[in-house]
Parts: sequence; C-alpha cells; structure tokens
Amino acid sequence: MKLEQVFASYKENILPTYTKTPLVFTKGKGSRIWDINNKEYLDFFPGWGVGNLGHCHPKVMQAVRDQVSKLIFIPNNYYHIPQAKLAAEMIRLTYPGKVFFCNSGAEANEGAIKLTRKYGSSTSLGVNQGRYEIITFENAFHGRTLATLAATGQKKYQNGFEPMPEGFKSVKFNDIEAVKAAVNAKTAGIMLELIQGEGGVNVAGKEFVLSLRKLCDEKNLLLIVDEVQTGVGRTGKLFCFENYGVQPDIMTLAKALGGGLPIGMMVVRKSISETLGPGTHASTFGGGPVIARAALAVLEEAKKKKFMVHVCLMSEHLFTCLEQLKAKYGIIQQIRGMGLMAGMELSIEGKPIVEECIKQGLLINCTHDKVLRLMPALNITKGQINKAMVILDNVLAKAQGAV
Repeated sequence: MKLEQVFASYKENILPTYTKTPLVFTKGKGSRIWDINNKEYLDFFPGWGVGNLGHCHPKVMQAVRDQVSKLIFIPNNYYHIPQAKLAAEMIRLTYPGKVFFCNSGAEANEGAIKLTRKYGSSTSLGVNQGRYEIITFENAFHGRTLATLAATGQKKYQNGFEPMPEGFKSVKFNDIEAVKAAVNAKTAGIMLELIQGEGGVNVAGKEFVLSLRKLCDEKNLLLIVDEVQTGVGRTGKLFCFENYGVQPDIMTLAKALGGGLPIGMMVVRKSISETLGPGTHASTFGGGPVIARAALAVLEEAKKKKFMVHVCLMSEHLFTCLEQLKAKYGIIQQIRGMGLMAGMELSIEGKPIVEECIKQGLLINCTHDKVLRLMPALNITKGQINKAMVILDNVLAKAQGAV
C-alpha cells in the first residue's frame, strides 16, 4: 500500500481512538526504525516501554520462529511446556508465589482487582468479610477497562464513561498520611505504580513505599504494585520493587515482557495464591506457547548481569546529559526518573517539541502536556544517546528562542 492508501484505510475502517502521528513504519532493528519512505529514526520511546530490547531482537525472533513451527495455540485447560517454564522462571526471579497469564497490563490489573476483592470477601483466609475498596493515587494510570479506569487517578480518562465502578479511593501520591486517612473497615488493598509513567514520571519515595508495606501488614491489606511500564529492567533492576527493599503481595506485568508480542501477567504471593480458584478468572489466549517462548527469551537476556550493568551505565549517562540541558535552557523545570525512564518537565507545551524532534529523526513522547518522556531500549548505546541529545538540544534551543 502507498502512504495515502494507508491513511485512507485507517480513516475509513478503524475507530479513531488514538491520536495518530502521520508516520507509517515498515521495519525496525534495535533502536532504529524506518518509515515507508525509508527515512530512519532513532526510537527513544519504543511502544510505551514495550521495546526494552529494541525492535526485532534476534533472540526473541528465534524463539518465536521455533515455536510457531511446533504449536501456536493450546487452551488453558491443558498443559504446555513453554508456559510451565515461564511461570517457574518468573517465580524464581521474583518471590514465592504463583502467576496468572493474560494479554495486557489492563487485564493483569483487572485480575489484581478481582483477586483483592475476593480476598477481602473471604472468611477462610482469616480476614474481615465484606472488604472491597482499593486505595489508588492521583495521576496514576492502570488501564482503560472500566475497573482500571476507576482505579486510574486522572479524570480526563474517565470523562464520558461515568458512572465509574465503585470501590476505589484516589489519594495524593507520596503522602502516607493521606493513605492512612483513607483506610477504613472496607479497605482491602492499596494499588500503585512505583513510577507514574502516564502521570508525568513521578517517582515514589522509598520511605513512602516502606510505610505502605508496613501499613498493609498492620491492617491485613494487599499491596498491589503495577509494574506494567517499569518491569523487566527498565529502572536498573529486573523489577522496580527491588529498588525499594519491599515485596508486593501482587505484582502486575505486561509491555516489555513479551518482546513486542502481547502479554500480561499477575504474580501473586504464595500465602494468598489460592484466593482465585477454578472458574473464578480466565483469559483465553493468556500465556500461549508462542508468547511464552518470546517472554522466556526476553527474561534470558534481561537477567544477565552485564545487561543490567549496561542499563545503569547508560542511565547515568542519559541523566547527566539531561541535567546539562536543564542547566542550559530555562524552559526545563525538572528532570526526574530512574534507570532508563526519564521525564523532563517544561514550562511550555511539550507537543511542539515532540513534533520537531520527529522531523529531525528522533521519536520521544509527551505526557501531562508539559513532560517530555524518554524510555529508550535498554540496550541503547552511548553513541545513540549522544545523537538523541544533539537533536533534543537543537529543538530546545529553537523553542527557548521562541519564548
């Protein structure tokens, strides 16, 4: 298809639920991606964190090709080896428990919400029956299904879909006193992102997270950590919770775990892993043979010590470069983030910056109107970071001159 035919097909046949950028990509390799006119771009925001290994990683492609030739699908009322291996590897890498497989972050978070409600209504687990409320946080983002929208602390995503499902209380992020004030006899759990990606790259304080864990232990509440965007090495640890010295009761994963293929996962602490029994939850395609093989290949690469050392080195270099830009341009208000998840808050609208970067061959993102978001592949090179910073420098200079 030609460029105009692609645009016409989308306009005629696809629901307009996305704000589209007029680019048609045809191939990618690592941190480079090419459009239909064979123009090359440096991708510093591969799929909202899906591309932790970049585009078309050879180990992932090899695993998928091998599995496709053997068995593509088997329903979850049967057993298969790739799923068994992936589950065992995930538990080995996280904490004693069990996993549930699905297809997306929203699905994983829906599962976490259901499990928490089931836990709160159970008498066999020694908890108070009738608890169903979950405390979430302002500027959080947990998905676009009705329940995960209700958990998302941003009204702009909820507008037009009211009434929201009940059972969620949104409080100020990084404020333990606000959390304590919200806990009542109906509270069953607390759900948070350790770094709020869509919320503007807001990082949870360590003392705040430790206090949440302590509060959950004291009140017999479940601590749910949404690592859909931070998981699989993004923050310099395989999982972000490792940076805080706590273990969640439930962790949700998606995005990067599949290496570009759709996957979701819920990791449940062993002591509550029998809460959902047969028939209480399901996902037709969850953890299928092909995606399980892809995820195993992703984990095999990400868990290597030298891989994480590289992430930490590149993180240090990226944040040094961003701080240098901040010192140079007054329109930059703050740099924040962790690992290779960075946010640059501006005093001006970020969309024109993103658009100009695209023209110069750099793909980045803007969230919360004024926060530029950079989340390059974890195997990004120093040279590629430097190239991106040259483009960003040029664009910021032009923007500052126009203020």
